[in-house]
Amino acid sequence: MKDHQKSRELFERAKQSLAGGVSSQFRASERPHPLFYVRAQGSRIWDADGNEYLDFTLAQGPMILGHSHPAVIGAACGALAEGQLFAGQHLAELELAESLKRSIPCAELVRFSLSGSEAVQAALRLARAFTGRPKFVKFEGHYHGWFNEVSFSVTPTAAEAGDNCQPHTVPWTQGIGPGDDQNVIVLPWNNLKVLQEVLSRRATEIAAVICEPVMCNNGCIPPEPGYLEGLRETCNRHEIILIFDEIITGFRLGLSGAQGYYKVIPDLAVFGKAMANGFPISAIVGRQKLMELFATGQVIHAGTLNAQNGSVAAALATIRELEVQSPEIYNRLTAMAQTLWSSLTKSASKWGQSVVVQAVGPVFHLGFTPAGTIKDYRGTLTCNNEKYRAFCDAMHDRGVRLIGRGLWYVSAAHTSEDIEICAKMADAAFETLTEASLELKRLE
Repeated sequence: MKDHQKSRELFERAKQSLAGGVSSQFRASERPHPLFYVRAQGSRIWDADGNEYLDFTLAQGPMILGHSHPAVIGAACGALAEGQLFAGQHLAELELAESLKRSIPCAELVRFSLSGSEAVQAALRLARAFTGRPKFVKFEGHYHGWFNEVSFSVTPTAAEAGDNCQPHTVPWTQGIGPGDDQNVIVLPWNNLKVLQEVLSRRATEIAAVICEPVMCNNGCIPPEPGYLEGLRETCNRHEIILIFDEIITGFRLGLSGAQGYYKVIPDLAVFGKAMANGFPISAIVGRQKLMELFATGQVIHAGTLNAQNGSVAAALATIRELEVQSPEIYNRLTAMAQTLWSSLTKSASKWGQSVVVQAVGPVFHLGFTPAGTIKDYRGTLTCNNEKYRAFCDAMHDRGVRLIGRGLWYVSAAHTSEDIEICAKMADAAFETLTEASLELKRLE
């Protein structure tokens, strides 16, 4: 077991000034308690007690080039030395927008924000203004930020979720205002027949359909063959705006995101995370006819910190690194991910553990479940989350940091040796789980 005494002391101190001792609820679930980190470099991160971890959390996804990449840090520092924030236009902002236009198929015009949550709200506002319709469709299990409007049916229980073809609209958190659910329609992912029926019947109400083109936040569930194409065609038929939430898939599945990967082009898309390798920035991109509503001021989009100098420079440096190394960098990322998840499944089988891996490119999900495949959110409910948390704990004790909900990221800083080390540690962790299970049965 690793020693976490300093982190424990810091956490106890933090609870006196930070609500829950953290600044994001997703950090509260870290075990044995939220840790304090002091340094990160490449594929490694160190905590306040000096423990070193091979990192597959990657700051919840942004660090596609790895921690503290010199080109990104150098660009950000150079930009900040000339000014932190102008609250006015600057050349790097223009260059970044031009870069996104070159890379992203739907990006005829661009606007920058700070976070994915903000960018999603801007996209929905555009869709409503353009169509004159109030409602939007989201899919069960898809995550589009923490704001009220989209905080429905993110992680409902089976009892809360209702009928699979007519899911209940389940609030994700307390504090959502009464009536906030009136403009959201929740549908099951990967069921084209249900989608087509609802859009046909309610088209005059629906401004937009928003989705993660790959359902990364719950199960890393790819679209079924033909699903995105059917979604695009149905939205076209009913003049409904299609929005891709590419906060995770953007610049991780390739320079053109999931829309380039699957060759299905949305009307609007939002990007973040990997775009700036850890610096706070997001982008709303889309068709000129929609984005012109921003240009004319008919739709308001604002923000004092938008296109902040350091973040823009970091994004430019990140994209340039990816461009210079593409497609080799993406081939290598995908190959490393495939090697890793293949090793995980072999080790799990060796120790009698039933697992399913779902992967798209260099991102994948590992779940403890007897199900052969998972095609929608309801399928993720078959996963034994407590067993996965026990697996995470066993990996953590062996110096590997993972995301507790089963999502794994691989970065360009990871090496073949890192993958081998992780596979070896995972084999030992699976053995520990099996031995613990056998001991429990013996005691029973």
